Amino acid sequence: MQLSDFDFELPEGLIATRPARPRSSAKLLVAQAGGIVDAVARDLGGFLAPGDRLVLNDTKVLPARLDGTRPRAGTPGAQVEVTLLQPDTQGRWEALIKPLKRVALGEEIQFSNGLTAVLEVKHEGRATLRFNLEGAAFDAALAQAGRMPLPPYIAARRAADIEDETDYQTIWAREPGAVAAPTASLHFDDALMASLAAKGIETTHVTLHVGAGTFLPVKVDDVTTHRMHSEWGEVTEKAAAEIAATKAAGGRVIPVGTTALRLIESAARGGAIAPWRGDTDIFIYPGFEFHVTDALMTNFHLPKSTLLMLVSALMGQQRMRDIYAHAIAREYRFFSYGDASLLIPEDARAPDR
Repeated sequence: MQLSDFDFELPEGLIATRPARPRSSAKLLVAQAGGIVDAVARDLGGFLAPGDRLVLNDTKVLPARLDGTRPRAGTPGAQVEVTLLQPDTQGRWEALIKPLKRVALGEEIQFSNGLTAVLEVKHEGRATLRFNLEGAAFDAALAQAGRMPLPPYIAARRAADIEDETDYQTIWAREPGAVAAPTASLHFDDALMASLAAKGIETTHVTLHVGAGTFLPVKVDDVTTHRMHSEWGEVTEKAAAEIAATKAAGGRVIPVGTTALRLIESAARGGAIAPWRGDTDIFIYPGFEFHVTDALMTNFHLPKSTLLMLVSALMGQQRMRDIYAHAIAREYRFFSYGDASLLIPEDARAPDR
């Protein structure tokens, strides 16, 4: 299985740099047995049945991009950009620093009057920082000094601004820890949630803290040798019980986003969903056996990405080529702020109700 099998040509004009407004007005491509339907996100309930369950990732994106200075006596100091990646077990943060080679071990970086960090480790192009604050004090200082860590393909086109503080956050975000949004969930607003509840569509919350590794390119030609990045997640006892009850009752389990899918499949490696907590580096590509997922709502993904491999595992490689060709021809908007798809495998069982 070669990396080139997951490549496609995407016109630059289809890369979204702002979301649809309102959120649920985004286009929704529905791929199901019998063909492809062009709809909008607010129509989602029409393709689901009472008793189906949407699995939602409730991670909250941190304002993880920081502009800092390296103080120098009598000078304003050299500028550095820091992107936080994930905390370690010692209370420090793994981060990317530009330019890393200019910052010395033990050197202090100042981000605001109250927030500083010392560079303690350099390893394989990454840094480990120890901040001067912890807990709630750190969270408050980061909220003041940080910016939303927009994906590279948006950041290259424009800087983050105040609109991104809400645009790049789901309406149910509650567990801080992500440095990238679970973007399929950005299409949901209060009106859509109300319409789904009225139809009897159920929801379950799980947590996967999306890391910057989600944007890392695959660098091997044989995709089966790719090593996946690790992310922390949790499926609570309550969440596992709700998902299991839906499966037992004949309803469909539909994760919203590849992050929710990777998490529930990590929690179901034994064959059935169970409570689970820890780091997952699960890599899903064609040939993967799904134990919980019946369908998936997701955005349109980068060429040669692990996320495109994941949806190809669910739908089949040729089917995904056809879906993406349709999306490009109909000018769906791609990537994090783009439009959505509802992917229902052709051999998926129909809901019992």
